Amino acid sequence: MAQKSCTPELLSGAELMKQGAEARLYRTRFLGKPTVVKQRFPKRYRHPVLDEKLTHRRTTQEVRSILRCRKAGISAPVVYFVDYASHCIFLEDIVSSSTVRDYIASCPDQDQDLDLLVQKVGRILARMHDEDVIHGDLTTSNMLLRLHPDGTKPRHEPDLVLIDFGLSYISALPEDKGVDLYVLEKAFLSTHPNTEALFQTLLHSYTAASNKSNAVIKKLDEVRLRGRKRSMVG
Repeated sequence: MAQKSCTPELLSGAELMKQGAEARLYRTRFLGKPTVVKQRFPKRYRHPVLDEKLTHRRTTQEVRSILRCRKAGISAPVVYFVDYASHCIFLEDIVSSSTVRDYIASCPDQDQDLDLLVQKVGRILARMHDEDVIHGDLTTSNMLLRLHPDGTKPRHEPDLVLIDFGLSYISALPEDKGVDLYVLEKAFLSTHPNTEALFQTLLHSYTAASNKSNAVIKKLDEVRLRGRKRSMVG
């Protein structure tokens, strides 16, 4: 017997924020709290049975990754509710925040706060990888910096929240963790030109904080080499 979804009622009056290739994002309130709802929709080009199986797996993997991060003390949105019948995840809406992408773009070059910020990113990613969580889509747009309610940045250590675990999975392989860092490096340097030294600071922080960094950094170097070879071949 098919499981009945309660999401249509819960999404009544919700605001559609954006729609991507995999999911729609809504903003609403759930149990009186600001909430973001991620809803994966059917892919018409896939067989319905296969589509249901793959979509269920992706939803389960995303929730598992978020919960594993939170259990390890890594800031990620609270999971309020999961409706597996409609593949919806009800997540904490991180209000009074800025993407790390926007924050870096707004800071002057050589800002000391940027060094503190990327050091914190490195430590968070080290802890995430030590928990064998692979994010799958690491970019500075998928990291939020909590701000004071008045919109100013906090004076203490940066409070970072990792979001969008839609491509995440669990793996202990150094190769997967190296690829995760390579994805971030490519996205970081293309989004923030002339920040090679800043990304190196991030990697140094990651290496110092991780218990498994030697194998991961070695794999990162191998992935970089493969990437350069592909660029040369075209």
